[in-house]
Amino acid sequence: MVYWPWHHGNITRSKAEDLLSKAAKDGSFLLRDSESIQGAYALCVLFQNCVYTYRILPNEERKLSVQASEGVPIRFFSVLADLVETYYSPNMGLATHLQFPVQKEEEPEEEPGQIITCLLSFCVSKGTLWDLVKSSALSRDCQSFKHQQSIQEYFHTSLCLDAEQAQNGNPNFPRLKKLTMGICRGLLLQVKSELLGLTNKMFIKVDVETGKIYFKKYKDGPEDKYFVHNKILQLVKSQKVAKLVIVVETEKEKTLRKEFVFDDTKKREGFCQLLQQMKNKHSDKPEPDMITVFVGTWNMGNASPPHSIASWFQCKGQGKTRDDTADHIPHDIYVIGTQEDPLGEKEWIDTLKSALRGTTNISFKQVTIQTLWNIRIVVLAKPEHENRISHIFSDSVKTGIANALGNKGAVGVSFMFNGTSFGFVNSHLTSGSEKKLRRNQNYVSILRFLNLGDKKLNPFDITHRFTHLFWLGDLNYRIELPSTEAESIVTKIKQQQYQELLCRDQLTIEKGEGKVFLHYDEEEITFAPTYRFERDTREKYAYTKAKATGTKYNLPSWCDRVLRRSYPLVHVFCQSYGCTNDIMTSDHSPVFSTFEVGVSSQFVSKHDPNSVSQGGIKFMNCVATLMTKSKTKFFIEYHSSCLEKFVKSSEGENQDHSDGNIKVRFGNQLVPIISDPEYLLDQHILLCVKSTDCDESYGEGCVALRAAESSYTEFQVTLTHHGERTGTLTGGVQLRTSGGKQTEKLYGERLRTNVIVGEDGKPAEMFDNPLYGSMGKSGGGAKDSPDPQSSKDHLTAPDPYFSFPKPSDQDPDRPPVPTPRNRSYTCSETKPPSSGPTSFTSLHPLAYTKNPVKPSRSEGGMVLMANKPPLPMKSRPGQAEATPTKPRDYRDSSELPSKLRPTSRPIQPLPKEG
Repeated sequence: MVYWPWHHGNITRSKAEDLLSKAAKDGSFLLRDSESIQGAYALCVLFQNCVYTYRILPNEERKLSVQASEGVPIRFFSVLADLVETYYSPNMGLATHLQFPVQKEEEPEEEPGQIITCLLSFCVSKGTLWDLVKSSALSRDCQSFKHQQSIQEYFHTSLCLDAEQAQNGNPNFPRLKKLTMGICRGLLLQVKSELLGLTNKMFIKVDVETGKIYFKKYKDGPEDKYFVHNKILQLVKSQKVAKLVIVVETEKEKTLRKEFVFDDTKKREGFCQLLQQMKNKHSDKPEPDMITVFVGTWNMGNASPPHSIASWFQCKGQGKTRDDTADHIPHDIYVIGTQEDPLGEKEWIDTLKSALRGTTNISFKQVTIQTLWNIRIVVLAKPEHENRISHIFSDSVKTGIANALGNKGAVGVSFMFNGTSFGFVNSHLTSGSEKKLRRNQNYVSILRFLNLGDKKLNPFDITHRFTHLFWLGDLNYRIELPSTEAESIVTKIKQQQYQELLCRDQLTIEKGEGKVFLHYDEEEITFAPTYRFERDTREKYAYTKAKATGTKYNLPSWCDRVLRRSYPLVHVFCQSYGCTNDIMTSDHSPVFSTFEVGVSSQFVSKHDPNSVSQGGIKFMNCVATLMTKSKTKFFIEYHSSCLEKFVKSSEGENQDHSDGNIKVRFGNQLVPIISDPEYLLDQHILLCVKSTDCDESYGEGCVALRAAESSYTEFQVTLTHHGERTGTLTGGVQLRTSGGKQTEKLYGERLRTNVIVGEDGKPAEMFDNPLYGSMGKSGGGAKDSPDPQSSKDHLTAPDPYFSFPKPSDQDPDRPPVPTPRNRSYTCSETKPPSSGPTSFTSLHPLAYTKNPVKPSRSEGGMVLMANKPPLPMKSRPGQAEATPTKPRDYRDSSELPSKLRPTSRPIQPLPKEG
């Protein structure tokens, strides 16, 4: 590999600006990898205390050119060094010619022999490569046998050669890479063959009155192929295109995935509301608006677990624990992260399922698993949630030596639970009390390169991609005290003087200074340090370790942690946070935490489409204060699931440039796919401030539309990029309807009948659906996960095929009230009387109202300038009060609603978008 001292690789934009500022000479320059375009570079040049950034883009022939000033001829180069040499000359279209290259900072050297040790630990870890062979699902035994021979040959002949090259500075492990590519090649070919398929047109008829959905190949074809409402198991909305997957149950108790492409997401949303209304009319099974999540982390110390690990899942031990009466109440989702895990994936999964079955009497379903060397994360869920989980993704990032070895790093998973996105990261960061800065770098690398969630949110890292993000693992931050204080630390632990020690906790200090986990929340620690114990006892800390270089001290520390970050004004509450006392096979104690989390479901509007269809989201007087020395112009990108696609603002007006800050003024109005204020109040807008010259982000933030419930509301959002604070965005947001009315005035208007005119000119009456309109020819779509039973269908104009009765139970003189939906900020529910209003929720709803709770402690970097509006009650003036009854708790297995299918039915795989 060619080494150029001015090429700094994938350093961040802010780091590049810092290095150039330290150089403090006009003409100082460096190159870094582009953050917005893979394979491109960014040339950063300092001139008059400002940093100018120019993109270097490859063409189809892989030749490079600089995007300089207009009017300058474009020149192409095969090698970066030639390009840089040319731009040493003046008048090449840059702010100034290149003069002083800024050298790359030296990486700290690793301990001798550590590279070989890490590589060996990977290769001999139980079943690492052999599991890969088995997971490839190759049917012919001879192929698997050949792969096994290749693995054995690598151990005998090539392992030492890879280790020798790694020690000499080449961390690419070419022989190991060649081996794994050979093993995976057969699998890739098999997947490609399954993705091949033909696109078919299909007509759909939804009969709300009878609760049936018909699939017809011809417009006037027979209506013999239909599914009843209770056979529609799940609606999966593609995050890439306006595609909808309808998962239905067939006569043979198997699932079938039917895929349809719509012209746009607004029409798809209208169709989903229509199906939901049909299910609401015929079903009495509710969708949850609150679930509980168990999040646990354990460094297993390369030792097998004990016979019983029940106390971990029952949250028994020290700290904030669960009451004894909750021992057998199951959580909805279990997320288990392990480090230094010696077991194979199947063995560990079986261990977890057996432990949960013993405490909850439920056979939990595996959602996903991701492993990087001995770092692993597993997600299990109740069987009843099988058809609520979709869009499952997983990924890993190596942060070991040279960021090439996976002995340290992170694994992550993400998924959608109905309409709420979840992300989970399990990380094992660099060890050693003195390597605090290296741990900070590990965190930034994971934040930047872990690829989870909605791929359309590519300007945002995982910090902003999820409604709820949980970060767990052996973070390895230590108590920063001299080794001579070891005995004093142990004495304070025995006296439970934790706060005095937490003041010297590295993670607490670094987080407080904004260097890591910016705007993450952690429950108060009220349990003893979880590291480093003598094995088979929890009575003694083993804080000394004899090494060839002398005695090494590992002071008792809170290495194992669970942190979280959620969008502003959503409901999340920590119920427990502690560690076990009776699991002693490792030098770490397992850490548990449980959370009560708000989730949302498919929205169904009850308002007149004529009064809300032209509403908007208005951002006014927005001023971004950016901590940068870049000389460029800026614009804002707005991203949200309530928008058809991301919206790009016009170029902002730079107001001043002083003290390393730039102020930019913006303003924009957004048109959502649904303008019903009931829907908008649950939405969030992600904002990304980008530069016009290189299309790179200078800061991201999130605004909750619930803040603008009653009127124009001012806000202040902290902008971050790659985990660093990069500025602030202030302004105001207001939700407006078509007539210019504020949101709350809609609740006093009369409910009108919704009517759509069919192709024959006769009205086809709708069932309170404000969005559904005629659907023309569909565009092309991308393929999702392969399924031999799937059919790729286009939705064509079905308007004349719909026949919906007018709602007979509505009083036309009574003002409408907001639908008592499953809001993400609610935490309890009570059944109303049978005469109460119908509840519109996803898939299997039941009419009920819910009690409000306080918003999350985490504001996600968003501060409201005005007084926060109180979270609305689920009733309005004019609505009869629901008779209070005993709240139902979905966590109690005896109170669980009936499942979607008979218990004897075999569990099918969760739908996963490819």
